[in-house]
Amino acid sequence: MAQNIPELYGSLVFNDKVMRSKLPKDMYKALKKTIENGTHLELDVANSVAVAMKEWATENGATHYTHWFQPMTNVTAEKHDSFISPTGDGQVIMDFSGKELVKGEPDASSFPSGGLRATFEARGYTAWDPTSPAFIKDGTLYIPTAFCSYSGEALDKKTPLLRSMQTLDKEATNLLHIIGNKDVKHVNTTVGPEQEYFLVDKELYKQRKDLVFCGRTLIGAPAPKGQEMEDHYFGALKPRVAAYMHDLDVELWKLGIPAKTKHNEVAPAQHELAPVFDTTNVAVDHNQLTMEVMKKVADKHGLVCLLHEKPFEGINGSGKHNNWSMITDTGVNILDPGKTPAENTQFLIFLTAVIKAVDEYADVLRISVASAGNDHRLGANEAPPAVVSVFLGDELTEVLKSIENDEYFAGSRAVQMDIGAKVLPHFVKDNTDRNRTSPFAFTGNKFEFRMLGSEASVANPNIILNTAVAECVHQFAEQLKDVPEDKMEDAIHELIKKTIIDHKRVIFNGNGYTDEWIEEAEKRGLFNLKSTPDALPQWIADKNIELFTKYHIFTKEEIESRYEIWLESYSKILNIESNTMVEMVQKDFLPSVFAYIDKVAATAVAKKSVVSDVSTASEGKLIKELSQLADEISTGLETLKADTAKALATEDPLANAKAYQTVVLSDMDELRKSVDAAETLIPDALLPYPTYDKLLFSV
Repeated sequence: MAQNIPELYGSLVFNDKVMRSKLPKDMYKALKKTIENGTHLELDVANSVAVAMKEWATENGATHYTHWFQPMTNVTAEKHDSFISPTGDGQVIMDFSGKELVKGEPDASSFPSGGLRATFEARGYTAWDPTSPAFIKDGTLYIPTAFCSYSGEALDKKTPLLRSMQTLDKEATNLLHIIGNKDVKHVNTTVGPEQEYFLVDKELYKQRKDLVFCGRTLIGAPAPKGQEMEDHYFGALKPRVAAYMHDLDVELWKLGIPAKTKHNEVAPAQHELAPVFDTTNVAVDHNQLTMEVMKKVADKHGLVCLLHEKPFEGINGSGKHNNWSMITDTGVNILDPGKTPAENTQFLIFLTAVIKAVDEYADVLRISVASAGNDHRLGANEAPPAVVSVFLGDELTEVLKSIENDEYFAGSRAVQMDIGAKVLPHFVKDNTDRNRTSPFAFTGNKFEFRMLGSEASVANPNIILNTAVAECVHQFAEQLKDVPEDKMEDAIHELIKKTIIDHKRVIFNGNGYTDEWIEEAEKRGLFNLKSTPDALPQWIADKNIELFTKYHIFTKEEIESRYEIWLESYSKILNIESNTMVEMVQKDFLPSVFAYIDKVAATAVAKKSVVSDVSTASEGKLIKELSQLADEISTGLETLKADTAKALATEDPLANAKAYQTVVLSDMDELRKSVDAAETLIPDALLPYPTYDKLLFSV
């Protein structure tokens, strides 16, 4: 049955169309003013919005509301309250006030706070974010909110994100006014996060403790076929996957999420979904919601959606590409070079501000994507390396070189592609290629930050990006603010030229996967922060504390609390993985090895009993090999248990994380080698879990 997509789209969202129809005209105007200009929302407006929101929500079957927020757990949180209000005569009315809309009061004691408050200081507040629309899901009205402690510290990712957007808006608008573009009143950052994921059969998933507890397989020999035939990428969708993707699109469209592109990714069982870009805080909310809906829809199809960055060893993991740009309220994309980028002053000054920001704050950009899961991807010939660099493409690089050398840029006129067959249409070649090996690539009219892991919230990278760019834009404005109009063009040229000379080390258009680039990056003085524990100490470096406190994105206490939360989270994840591996190998896998040894030995004895001089050399060889591997596994288990206990007892958070990274993870890798070798010798019927070939090729 065909669906009316325009009618379906946003049908569960309290969007502009609904607000206009439900709110009195003066209240609608006041709310729009708050949304567009960030002005304070008066209580009478909030009351009016609350009545309209409740009316619309109950018409659409909602019985409850929740303040939906993003604590420091990488997932969202919600507490549901019903609209009912007793009337005193045994009846109830459906009620919802402006006060309830604007502020919630959940217990904050069990969320990560990094020492910002003691457990007995439990109160936290959720505050409505009117710039991100409310929506209905599963009979509840969801109200996007920020989350802070009783004393005002940010306990979430939304609060600093909104602060960073406000900061970049202010600094970018100011610079545009200085260089002559005085019509602009606001600059918004926009994001379109592409989302990679795996789909596996639910019944098989339930038989793997590692997938259930950790989201990734801790043991498992490779399947006979992986991704080497390069036949899965953009391949025809299997019926079960196509049905899932169709239902996923429908559910996302109802929630106003502009899901646009879907396709098979590189690895077997791997896929991708990409939305159209949106204002950053809305895009962040939408991506959190997308990940949740992906899992829910998968369950209905007898599937499980895996969002871990590296669910399977030996094939590509999953990332998330953060397509970032800046748009003025007059509708201009500041990062669009236009037809002649060499002449587009506005574009060039903001382009060089971004290059400078990426170079000066590469360490915190790396930290913004740091996690135990993502460490398995970065630099693993499937994702960008841990070194942050900028890809510009040949033409833009030549433009910047000509400015640096005070030369006229002759330019390359649009090149018409000749692809041989006369029947095919001609098309114009893009002036930038897509460099899949670059962490931070310019792709026509935006930058694509490609280091994010698939499970990550896109809030952190955009907080960092917005703030770092705002600082560099502020520095440019300070240098240009007193320049007379007739000297402005020359001053901008000199500023861009100096910035290029100072920061061209971060520009790299080659293959980021090669060892030669890593060596070259070191010579250039670029950071190579390979693991999360290597990277995190840079978070509390003086220059970074200064950046975030200067613009009130974080207080010093909020910065330190996040450092502690991230270190603890890393250690906890590896501790869970270690414990899961011990349980799987000790309770499930080793008994399978011994059972098969018994079976083979019994076969040899039975053969001898029938024909006394028959050879049992093959059985003996297999028993010997399996016994040797069983010994290695037993020794590896004891080592892993002892080292995990030592790491767990380490009190200093950084030393604790380092112990897990350098010792426990290494123990797990060594133990895995022996387990995977033994797995290849044991029949599937005797294994305690489904193998890679079943997991990857059964959907």
